[in-house]
Amino acid sequence: MLHLYVIRHGETEWNKEKRSQGRLDSSLTDKGKEDARSLGARLQDTEFRQIISSPSGRTLETARLVKGERTIPILTDERLMEIDLGAWQGKTENEIKSLYPEEFDAYWNEPEVYKSVGGETLLQVQQRLLVFFENLEKTVTDGNVLIVTHGVVIKTLYLLCRDSSLKHLWEPPFIHGTSLTIVTLDSGKKELLLEACVSHCS
Repeated sequence: MLHLYVIRHGETEWNKEKRSQGRLDSSLTDKGKEDARSLGARLQDTEFRQIISSPSGRTLETARLVKGERTIPILTDERLMEIDLGAWQGKTENEIKSLYPEEFDAYWNEPEVYKSVGGETLLQVQQRLLVFFENLEKTVTDGNVLIVTHGVVIKTLYLLCRDSSLKHLWEPPFIHGTSLTIVTLDSGKKELLLEACVSHCS
């Protein structure tokens, strides 16, 4: 059985500005870095078979801070990248709401029918994550794996664990920066053991 330690990247400058990142990137804030180091201290006695990160800068920086002095390499996998938000990327929440009111409303209120302007659907995110897990289980059969990814990816993971539909995507818990979720993976079955824990955060 695999134990997956799934964390969201630390807070970024664009998170503070409520600016959509998607496949674009921005730097971790001081709080983001501090929370990642605190999570590393929390997990210092946990031995990981692998560390796998989204290739985005914000996730890689978080992974390095959580990894600490471990000698294990950080692998990257594009299937862990944040949802491609297309034309929304780099814009603030208010700008998106003004320019794309129908899509914005669907994204937050009817995620199962949301259609991106030049990017991905939420179902596409979930499907690539499912393939990632299927492949992971073929290569790592047991032990602990640290996964550093993004908020929307983690929300779709919750639905996979609960066998729930996309319309429930935004139900609690909220996925804060460096929040820790622990999932067991056994013969394709996923079970949530810990949800979006931020007890290490300042």
